[in-house]
Amino acid sequence: MDKLIIKGGVSLNGEIRIAGAKNSALPILAASLLTRDTVQIRNLPHLYDITTMLELLGCMGVEPIVDEKLSVEINSGTINSFSAPYELVKTMRASILVLGPLLACYGQAEVALPGGCAIGSRPVNLHISALESMGASIRVEDGYIKATVDGRLKGSHIFMDLVTVTGTENVMMAATLADGRTVIENAAREPEVVDLANCLIEMGARIEGQGTDTVIIDGVPELHGCSYSVMPDRIETGTYLIAAAATRGRVRVKDTRPDILDAVLAKLEQAGADIKVGKDWIELDMHGRRPRSVSLRTAPYPAFPTDMQAQFTALNAIAEGTGSITETVFENRFMHVHEMNRMGAAIRVEGNTVIVDGVEMLKGAPVMATDLRASASLIIAGLVSDNETSVDRIYHIDRGYECIEEKLQLLGAKIRRVPS
Repeated sequence: MDKLIIKGGVSLNGEIRIAGAKNSALPILAASLLTRDTVQIRNLPHLYDITTMLELLGCMGVEPIVDEKLSVEINSGTINSFSAPYELVKTMRASILVLGPLLACYGQAEVALPGGCAIGSRPVNLHISALESMGASIRVEDGYIKATVDGRLKGSHIFMDLVTVTGTENVMMAATLADGRTVIENAAREPEVVDLANCLIEMGARIEGQGTDTVIIDGVPELHGCSYSVMPDRIETGTYLIAAAATRGRVRVKDTRPDILDAVLAKLEQAGADIKVGKDWIELDMHGRRPRSVSLRTAPYPAFPTDMQAQFTALNAIAEGTGSITETVFENRFMHVHEMNRMGAAIRVEGNTVIVDGVEMLKGAPVMATDLRASASLIIAGLVSDNETSVDRIYHIDRGYECIEEKLQLLGAKIRRVPS
């Protein structure tokens, strides 16, 4: 198992390219199961979760062909198993995204109950009840969701009790091949849901309303192959911008989308960043100034993303003033706070809010990553520490950030990967 060693005190400076979005790529890979034609997916990020999803397809008898640019061609005509085993699913919650496509296209699916980050309950019951309303017979036993349907799924009017990204995506994929019309109310509006919908439309699906809270899908007899490029990763983009702001630096991120980062960019400007944007780039410059504390509240898109709050906690830790961060999406998502306090931060948790009193500088220490975004926040904390920080259990970060130490090195950071 590897760890990262960070020597702090360097202002980040330079430019980097943003990878494809993991949270788009995973459902789009699952969507390739909806057709027996070849689907080519471009701009996949080079991540452990992507490898796991390709392995999952492989264990079903599908043989993805990956080229040197990490584009992948998938033809599910060779599928011979409709089971997603626990060994693969336990590391990645997104594995449940194969449930809807397998059920819609092949009439059966067996998917292990998912694992992934330990950041609170993310119930699968919404997926199950929605698919049952479309005519599926589902039972949960021996740790598996076992689903069948007699004939085709039927269009249904579905109200999601909670806004759920993977729930919306699973039902949307299943509905593309159902008989009749499916309406999803209280649907997730995230850009990654829109990206999946756009890919499905390229495959011949009839979908409207993506990006709003009501998505309408008219089922078609079959889908066909397509070639599709995954959107840029907005969370990776925001993480590097926050790292630059915390270190009083100046960076330019390329191949990204400023239009889906309004909430994050607004908070960075409040922190004192000078921000310029183009069609596919963002430039942030702190002009050497210490950031100011910001207060924020997470909520589903288009509000401030839960996947960015840990990184802002790190920025607030060394900012001028006091900031509060309220988490409304997941419980148990402040596990990074204890580690930052060991580095000299002044952070206290009050219910679902953290109060951060900014200090001049953190002190390097051995810390341990507890989930994907907490890992990123501890790296930012290491970058603003006065000596050496080691971040252990970084397999979490490899699930969501492509070559993070190499990209930070390009920006001047003193960071290296070593065996634990």
